[in-house]
Amino acid sequence: MSDAAELKKLVKQLQGASNVLDIVNILSILKRDHQVNEAILRESKAGLAVGKLRAHESPEVSGAAKELVKKWKTEVEKAKQATASSQAAKPQAPRKASTASNGAITPTATANKIARTAKSDGVKVTGTGDGTRDKCAELLYDGLACDSGAPTELILQRAKAVEVAVLNNIGSTSAAYKSKIRSLFVNLKDKGNPSLREDVVSGDISAERLAKMSPGDMASAERKAADDKIKQNNLFASLGAEEQQAETDAFQCGRCKQRKCRYRQAQTRSADEPMTTFVTCVNCGNRWKFS
Repeated sequence: MSDAAELKKLVKQLQGASNVLDIVNILSILKRDHQVNEAILRESKAGLAVGKLRAHESPEVSGAAKELVKKWKTEVEKAKQATASSQAAKPQAPRKASTASNGAITPTATANKIARTAKSDGVKVTGTGDGTRDKCAELLYDGLACDSGAPTELILQRAKAVEVAVLNNIGSTSAAYKSKIRSLFVNLKDKGNPSLREDVVSGDISAERLAKMSPGDMASAERKAADDKIKQNNLFASLGAEEQQAETDAFQCGRCKQRKCRYRQAQTRSADEPMTTFVTCVNCGNRWKFS
């Protein structure tokens, strides 16, 4: 089993690397030379650092990060099963949660087989003097913790900070406050957007910034790209779909390099600006525009 201190050194190198080749090399070392369990991942914060790279713009980096996360999840699950098997061989009272030396409650292996929540982690938010605020902080905890390997105390700290930031922005626990909390929860818990959760837990996205983000701002890179494509297609479809398109060989398609295209023009800006030309390749269906 790898030592947490060794992993911490590699995590620091990983966070400081800017070259794609360097990042991939470090990920390869982590995959080849290091075997982990849940405790080591939490202490070293390697899970957070590698998990964020799954949304990296480089396919090499994102692919290597996904493979490493998959490997680590398998190792953690095997370790839990081995622990459960050894415990099952001994008669003992059922355990709901374990308490760390600092008094913080950490989830047991049984609880971690499903998505983490405030309930499964034994977290109860109090201290605000307002039951609505306490429940909203717990809801944010659920969104941040669902697949996180971060310590309970850190996730709770982030959840409370986000709730305070939302309250400061809106001013009261009104319908607008509750709506914003629900929006944040839905986006944080989105399985297709793990980098958002990880960025908030790691502090890369501050509580104040998150509280002001729209659903579009919180969307994953893949979702933003898909939305942009939909908008582009809708723009082409909305600009005079019934208009006759002229066919020409004056434009060359950047995708298939053929010159058989249809085009139309529309005034999409002010009258004194040039018209926008919308071109569609007859051969492959590629679309582009220019002014």
